Order: sequence, then structure tokens, then C-alpha cells
Amino acid sequence: MTVDPPVVTRFAPSPTGYLHIGGARTALFNRLYAKGRGGRFLLRIEDTDRERSTEAAVHAILDGLAWLGVTPDEPPVFQSARAERHRAVALSLLESGRAYRDFMTTDEAETVRAAARAAGETFRSPWRDRPQDRGLNTPTALRFRGPLEGEVVVSDLVQGKVRWAARELDDLVLLRSDGTPTYNLAVVVDDHDMGVTHVIRGDDHLNNAARQSLIYDALGWRRPGFAHIPLIHGPDGAKLSKRHGAQATAEYAELGYLPEGMRNYLARLGWSHGDDEIFSDDEAEAWFDVADVGRAPARLDFDKLDHVNGHWLRLADDERLIALTAEAYARAGEPLEGAQLRRLRTAVPQVKERAKTIVELVEQTRFATRERPVPLDGKALLSLQDETRARLGRLRERLSAAEWNVAELETSLKAFAENESIGFGKFAPATRAVLAGGAVAPNLGRTLAALGRDEALARFDDALSEPR
Repeated sequence: MTVDPPVVTRFAPSPTGYLHIGGARTALFNRLYAKGRGGRFLLRIEDTDRERSTEAAVHAILDGLAWLGVTPDEPPVFQSARAERHRAVALSLLESGRAYRDFMTTDEAETVRAAARAAGETFRSPWRDRPQDRGLNTPTALRFRGPLEGEVVVSDLVQGKVRWAARELDDLVLLRSDGTPTYNLAVVVDDHDMGVTHVIRGDDHLNNAARQSLIYDALGWRRPGFAHIPLIHGPDGAKLSKRHGAQATAEYAELGYLPEGMRNYLARLGWSHGDDEIFSDDEAEAWFDVADVGRAPARLDFDKLDHVNGHWLRLADDERLIALTAEAYARAGEPLEGAQLRRLRTAVPQVKERAKTIVELVEQTRFATRERPVPLDGKALLSLQDETRARLGRLRERLSAAEWNVAELETSLKAFAENESIGFGKFAPATRAVLAGGAVAPNLGRTLAALGRDEALARFDDALSEPR
């Protein structure tokens, strides 16, 4: 009886740019599938394209995964370091007759390829059926000897059973004439050597599954389970592009999303567990099955992302939110110090229920971080007529005697309105103008509590001392 090995998945990006949000979701799906089955999640950096691969891109990928909280269970494997192993496997295919040397020049190959295209046929090298006794030191490519009859069948966990006619698959190059291994060979060898049991990747790789399956079979290796997930599209159904907004994972961090919010949203993007929209990492691991991923492209929906992120922001630790908000101020060129930072600390807990992102927390705490005297716009100044000034003076005196917490301040505000025999509309707008200077602010009780007694009363005094 054959026993299935423990589940091992991998994320295998090429370090040629930033970590795309689609790649981040692929990494997350791989991690969820492995961890939910007690397995391992691995990372391989496919850096064999030396001209396009950069050290900066490697760091961007590692930093993006670290921020998202989708970290591998082992240090990353770098594909470029395994070239000798790739060559050894290619030569073993040559020895077994499953590969052959192709002595065509680039020009000759293009002529044969053009003729095959014109005839509606699959490209085949004439060296497939020629003696291979030319000088072994002659530079030559090494091609896979694919079958000419029958079909290749891949039972994909997302796409279902997919078939290709063998005659439609060309004899792919395994080693280039300079001895460097090609993508499809390197991927098969690395996945096998890393013990990968399930290859979960974008459906733009589906055709590669046919060629890679043939290499697995030729080597006598067990194929992994393939799962090709649809790509992420924009809200309009078109392929995700710059016009849709953020594409890089790092951009979402700068836009003020929390990693737990992004994990929750990305897991739900193309996969579902009933009607559950909000769920923890543990629940996602327990529920996720790649077989439940839909075949249609997922659509990025910023409104849903904001909703999910807002949930996790409200649950987040206040100290963490304060630090993240202060960092966002600094990134915007507005570093906070001293009293500003102290007011931020009291403001964040008062406004976080209304915020969906850290960027929104910045906007909703500006009323507290403004320096005195808080500027009053023309409308506010006009509203400060004698009657209003006198009323705000009486309100200031009542508040100065209040316990300084939200509940007591709201009680004092209600009592003041009753004592004056007026509605809140008679003094709340002017009070808000005095305290916030036109900036976004929560209700009066929370605004006062966030500012603190001394700052709030001082803002009253500044406004009341303004010349009429």
C-alpha cells in the first residue's frame, strides 16, 4: 500500500521586481494548504535569469512576505545555486534516451520553426532522429524527447482533468548551448528534491504542467498534485494593472492595511467557506482547501478590503496602532514629538472604531496633533458672536469641573444643553470648530477626551480671546 508523503508546498517567485499582490495570495494559499494538513511551506527564489534578477527584488519579496506574515518554514532555496544538479539530471535523461543533442544553429532553428508554423505543425528538431556521434565538445543544446502519440493528462485540483495531445507539445530545451538549465527542467528537479507534494500556482503556468509532467514521468518520479489558480483581476474584470491602484504588497502596507486584514481578505479572494467573510488565521488553516478555489478570475474589491481591514483594526492593540499611525505621520513628512505624540496616544483609542486603515487614522487624529493656536476658518470666526462666545465660556467652566473621561464629559455636555434650554445644534458646531479647527473629529465627548483637559481648555481660551 502506497502511503502519501506529508504535504509540502512552495512559493517560487522570480526576483525581477516587487512582490505582486497576486503572488502574495499564491504564497498564502500554499501556506494555508500545507499548515492545515500539518505540512511544510517552503520558499524558492527562481533567480536563474541573471540579467533580470536583482538583489533588491529578492529583498522586496522577503520583506513583503515577512510583512504579510506568510513566512516559510525553512530558509529560502536559491535556484541558481543548484545548476550543477539540474545539468546532472538533464544528462541522465540523455543517457536514458529521453533527451537528445540538438546541433542546430539559431538561424537554422528559426528556419525550421517558421516552416513548422506555416504547415500548422509542432516544431521538431531534425536532430531528434539523427545520430548523436558528433564531437561531444561541440556546443549544443539538449532537448527533451517527448512522445509523438497519445496525450498528456493532468488532474488539476482546481481546473479538473486537462488534456493535451502529445504531438502538440514541442521538444523543449533542457540545457541551452552554454550549458545553462531552462525553467521547466529546473522547476521539476527542485520540486522533486525539495519534496514538494503540491504545486499551487497561477493558471498562467497551466501549459507548463504538461511539459513538466512528461519530465517527471521520464525520470520515474512521482508527479506532485497540481493546482492552477485563476489570476486576480481589477474591479472591472480586466487584468490587474496600475490603473486599478496598488499592485505591490508593499503599497498596501503604505496605504495603511494591516497584515492580518490582508491575509483575511486575500484568503477570501477566489476561495470561500460558506458565507464567512471574517475569520482568523487558525480558522483559515482549518477550512482552506485549494480544491474549493473557483475557476473564474477573482476581482479585487477595495470596499470589501476596507471592511475586512476595519474589523481587524478595531481589534488591534492600541499601542500597536499608535506606533503605526506615528510612522505614517513620519512617512508623510510630519513627525510627531512631545505633546503631539501624547495627544495621538489618547486620540487613537477614541477614533479607531471609525477608521478602516492606518491612513484614515492619520486623518482622523489630525484634530489632536494640531499645534495651538488652532486656526479658525472664516465661517467659524463669524459664528463666534457675543451670544455664542458667552455660551462657550459657560461651557468651558462646566467642563473644567468635570471628570475627564468620555462618559463624564458626555454627561456634562447633556447637562449643559438642558441647563441652557437649547439643543446641541446651538453650541456643538462652534465647539467642534474651536477644538478641531475644521479637521475631522469624533463626537464632542471623545474629542474632548482625546485632547485632554489642559489642551481642550486651552483651545477654548485661544478661541475666546480671538478679536471680534
